[in-house]
Amino acid sequence: MPFPGTGPIWFNGEFVPWDEANVHVMTHALHYGSGVFEGIRCYKTERGPAVFRLDEHVDRMFTSSKIYRMPIPYTPEQIRDAILDTIRRNELESCYIRPLVFRGYGQIGVNPRQCPVEVAIGVWDWGKYLGPEALEKGVNVCVSSWNRAAPNTFPALAKASGNYLNSQLAKMEALENGYEEAIVLDPSGYVSEGSGENIFLIKDEGIITPPSSTSILPGITRHSVIVLARELGYEVVKRQVPRETLYIADELFFTGTAAEVTPIATVDRIPVGEGKRGPMTEAIQEAFFAILREERKIATTG
Repeated sequence: MPFPGTGPIWFNGEFVPWDEANVHVMTHALHYGSGVFEGIRCYKTERGPAVFRLDEHVDRMFTSSKIYRMPIPYTPEQIRDAILDTIRRNELESCYIRPLVFRGYGQIGVNPRQCPVEVAIGVWDWGKYLGPEALEKGVNVCVSSWNRAAPNTFPALAKASGNYLNSQLAKMEALENGYEEAIVLDPSGYVSEGSGENIFLIKDEGIITPPSSTSILPGITRHSVIVLARELGYEVVKRQVPRETLYIADELFFTGTAAEVTPIATVDRIPVGEGKRGPMTEAIQEAFFAILREERKIATTG
């Protein structure tokens, strides 16, 4: 399948054609995974294209860069403006946005400090990450044989390129065994997250999501759903989730910029509830998409 993007890319402060946004093969990030990035969505609204929680995504990218001692040569305001300019240049009403900060071509070696920090922003039209039918029917997932990294190894709070090698292993294993997605456990055997999504569990009308201590990336969509669910009157708690709880949950769903709010139909071929989207998941979905259509407002804290 060809890549869906074709428009200009913002690259180190200038717009370049899609096919000319290239790097040297000795770029540090290619050899050592020294990059951080964000996944952001822009939605079509009656007022025109609108980016969901742009400030929070940009702030998280700067936080990720700080953890890896990778100073971004632009201010947050300049990056925000560049993202909006890139959307305008590509003339897209809705799109997926990928800002990337990486160590460029300078020297080879584990010490990256002699390599320049470069920034690129690409946008493209991207539909539902796990398929449009997944929003209603849910997806079939497995518990991966791969675990998330232990604390004090790879910083889970950083959305770093190298972290996603672990995600690739989990995703490929799931697909090769007939599933759409994987659930990954933390080093202690508790539920962490999906290969690229956070997870929520519903049991007895209460909502549980794993805490930051379980090697998760605390997602921006996750935060939005926690606030939204509480506004809807649901109790939401952050606590450790044993693996077996997945099999007896009333409902499960993923959240993420790409996945949005996607129900889970089965885990290891065991139906979740009735094996399809449950009523609480549907209510959260409807409220979440109402926000994206600007038909509903949401608080920013919770």
